[in-house]
Amino acid sequence: MMGKMAFLVLALSVFVSAIGVVYSVHESRKLFVQLQSLQAQRDEMDVEWGRLQLEQSTWATDARIEDLASRKLDMIIPPPNTIVMVKP
Repeated sequence: MMGKMAFLVLALSVFVSAIGVVYSVHESRKLFVQLQSLQAQRDEMDVEWGRLQLEQSTWATDARIEDLASRKLDMIIPPPNTIVMVKP
């Protein structure tokens, strides 16, 4: 009788242990899929960041700013003979 009881306890322990292994493998795979998804999202954001940096550098070029100043603000470069240098 005691041998049967020990066998049942051991069998139940093995079964519970197997369920635990299956659960932890499932969680591990689920987390790995989530990690891959987040890495793909990070890569997309890196590409977007590079595109935005390029766009920002384009918007801030001297030629573009000079063009906007002359077209929208009617600014001009003064003739050299009208420039006065102020010494500190």
